Amino acid sequence: MDKQNSSLYLSAAIIMAQGVMVFVAKFADNAAEQGRKKVLLPVRALLFAFIDNPYMLTGIQLLDGIAAGLFGVVSILMIADLSKGTGRFNLLQGVVYSAIGLAAALSSIPAGYVVNRFGYAVGFGTLAGISVLGLLFYSFFVPETKDIDMAPEPVAVAAKVT
Repeated sequence: MDKQNSSLYLSAAIIMAQGVMVFVAKFADNAAEQGRKKVLLPVRALLFAFIDNPYMLTGIQLLDGIAAGLFGVVSILMIADLSKGTGRFNLLQGVVYSAIGLAAALSSIPAGYVVNRFGYAVGFGTLAGISVLGLLFYSFFVPETKDIDMAPEPVAVAAKVT
């Protein structure tokens, strides 16, 4: 690895991912009209496990932009679907993003242990394996939300006859 230019590679990777995310978000918005459960396979972690060329790693970071664009749009649409008519969109959004933040913060502990003990290839392979488990859970246990009508039933009011 080129340690002199590592901050340059990191900066390029972040800028490329964010640039791609803008365009993918528009695509995700259009694609989500056919259903919300469009997923991106956890390819990125596997590629990071076996490639150490800084130029290729920077290019692979484009997948992060694609994933961020898709997730950013589709997660909001799913939250909107699930909270439709309840007045609890912000609450559900807060719960979802808090869970994501907590998982991201806590996952660095076991990931750091695996990388420290077994190396980067095993670390990224483990992350890819966990992603596959998440993908399977999402595929089999999370329902499509696009056509779900979550609006509460109107309360029947009895008319008083006098």
